[in-house]
Amino acid sequence: MTALDSVAPVVGALRPIGLDELVDRAELLTRVDRKYMLPLTDLPLVVGGLDGGGTSRSSGAETGGVQVLEVDGERQFAYRSVYFDTPDMDGYLGAARRRRRRFKLRIRTYLGSGQHFLEVKTRGPRGTTVKQRVPYDGEPGRLGPDARAYADDVLGAAGIDARDFRLVPTLTTRYRRTTLFLPGSGSRVTVDTDLTWALPDGTELRTPERTIVETKAGRAGCGADRLLWSLRHRPCPVSKYGTGLAALRPDLPANRWLPVLRRHFPTAPALNGSSA
Repeated sequence: MTALDSVAPVVGALRPIGLDELVDRAELLTRVDRKYMLPLTDLPLVVGGLDGGGTSRSSGAETGGVQVLEVDGERQFAYRSVYFDTPDMDGYLGAARRRRRRFKLRIRTYLGSGQHFLEVKTRGPRGTTVKQRVPYDGEPGRLGPDARAYADDVLGAAGIDARDFRLVPTLTTRYRRTTLFLPGSGSRVTVDTDLTWALPDGTELRTPERTIVETKAGRAGCGADRLLWSLRHRPCPVSKYGTGLAALRPDLPANRWLPVLRRHFPTAPALNGSSA
């Protein structure tokens, strides 16, 4: 089963929501993210269950009325993210060792429109994720002076002095995303398929039989979380950046992500002793 076969039939019947309305109703730049990695074959059950209407018998979650982001008639969108870190991998190690002051820095490209955004993620109170971003008109593989100044300001405000950091590209991810809106809670759910990770030297890893489902809601979760829990899926630490580097680079500490790697990345170089 391909990603398109899994997603298109179940989202095709959903009511659309435009980008401006979605941003207005569920911008959620400060939120709790819960990520689930599933077999691709489970997607129809999950997405179909979200729009089952009324209340899920097994989870008690209100699931009806789900909408899907639609732009120019499209409901799946291709993304590319280029992540930046220090040569000593301070950003990666902050996540691997669960440091309070940790960060992710990336240039995200919406491949359909060609738009680029510089995005900086930091940790807020009580484990929330705070994402700040600005449009970026430079080369996606490097940080221009204005972008660097913006990143330094955002990180500094989060208590991370990055002014002496040398930031270089460390990982590129590509995937296709479908975004769902849950009106009852104002939450969002993203479904990412066709997942690919690549190092600067060209080493690449694909997981065509897996999908990452991410809920973006308040601390209590949302109907999508309760549905996934009822189907025996639990949140897991499957950061695209952290897990991707852990899978591709055996030289990096990966204890935090080993259960995910063993279950969902059995062919990862890190599990087979080589990054070649």
